[in-house]
Amino acid sequence: MKPQRQMKLGAFLPAPGHHVAAWRHPNTPANAGLEIQHYTQVAQTAERGKFDMLFLSDGVGIRTHYKDEDELSRWGRIVQFEPLTLLSALAMVTQKIGLTATASTTYNEPFHIARKFASLDFLSNGRAGWNVVTSVTDVEAQNFNLQHQPDHATRYRRAREFMDVVTGLWDSWEDDAFIFDKATGRYFEPQKLHMLHHRGEFFQVRGPLNLARSPQGYPVIVQAGSSEDGQDFAAQWAEVIFTAHQTLEQAQTFYRGIKGQMIKHGRSPEQAKVMPGVFAVVGQTRAEAEAKYAILQELVDPVVGLGLLTGLLGDVDISGYPLDGPLPELPETQGSTSRQKLVYEQAQRQGLTIRQLYLSVAGGRGHRFILGTPSEIANQLEDWFVNEAADGFNIMPPSLPDGLNDFVDLVIPELQRRGLFRTDYEGTTLRDHLGLDRPLNRPNKSTAERATLAIARGAE
Repeated sequence: MKPQRQMKLGAFLPAPGHHVAAWRHPNTPANAGLEIQHYTQVAQTAERGKFDMLFLSDGVGIRTHYKDEDELSRWGRIVQFEPLTLLSALAMVTQKIGLTATASTTYNEPFHIARKFASLDFLSNGRAGWNVVTSVTDVEAQNFNLQHQPDHATRYRRAREFMDVVTGLWDSWEDDAFIFDKATGRYFEPQKLHMLHHRGEFFQVRGPLNLARSPQGYPVIVQAGSSEDGQDFAAQWAEVIFTAHQTLEQAQTFYRGIKGQMIKHGRSPEQAKVMPGVFAVVGQTRAEAEAKYAILQELVDPVVGLGLLTGLLGDVDISGYPLDGPLPELPETQGSTSRQKLVYEQAQRQGLTIRQLYLSVAGGRGHRFILGTPSEIANQLEDWFVNEAADGFNIMPPSLPDGLNDFVDLVIPELQRRGLFRTDYEGTTLRDHLGLDRPLNRPNKSTAERATLAIARGAE
């Protein structure tokens, strides 16, 4: 008898929580982004809930939209640890949960990324994941000798070549290359070293990586782009796909589309798990859940709300329009085109004013928002899971630690009771949790796989 399909769950954990006013909540440390004890607590809570992974988003600059330092001072949540450094520390206080962090292909070099994530995979005994992003804001560019971000197409061309180089470096050594033979004086078997010799549009990388092949072969590749380029990139590379949708129909269209695109890239649809973000407010009763949400909504500073909305709209300036009037038509952006479209369509579909819209996105930032009792939350997750809209979900607690505690203590048992989620970890690596195969080393791939790599890299 075929076992029941079970959903995958990520715990998406910005330091204070996802609501824009979470840092002001009385139970949330205002300086959460600088407190290792706070991160340790929430990481261990997520592991207690048997989450597949915890996930840290990141940018290489303060990406908040603000006009001056006075506005910026009202935001909170603008300082936090560098995520790979933080996850290396959390690897020491957790045992099973996957550890996934964001790193940009726009403002990093492939060798650095390959070495850092392989190191995290060793430190965590095979629990590392890399959320691949192309940075989308000018403020990040201005920290790296540029005035403006590269255009959308250039960012994705660089990202594709970046992935060719990183995976090539991860294949520098066969799994059993290092023999550490003191008697013969042979540290590794020379025939099991494979130089990369990459020469492309953006990178020239000789190799090899000065680190052995990591426990998972490759850390799990995560990607979150929903633009046309982003979807094609995900279909080629991603093993977990984070996405944002607000209706079942939107989610089903994306799910079926991305799985179809994977087939065109010669991949099985089972090789990637689609996990939409869900901003979930949980209460023992619906009234309790509504009261929890109301506390956060009352803490939203209008300046911050408008700045948040401006960022979601691709840094399009809407400050000259009345807050209680409709959202104007928007120009094309070089920022996140998919998020701009999602938020704009929400405003049109629900007939929201600018003020109503920024309050609406103050928690989920365009992701799905669900509120209710454990049973009601489980019903809504199950609906998308069984109707070809998701393989699981990236859970976005409103505030930390309370929001994650609520989900772990109230919703997880309900999902387990329905047989929709694990009661314990069955493996030790992130690939084990997600049901993903360990990639073969490059020399051990099939002839067809090697030919595909040769085309991608320009040489074998």
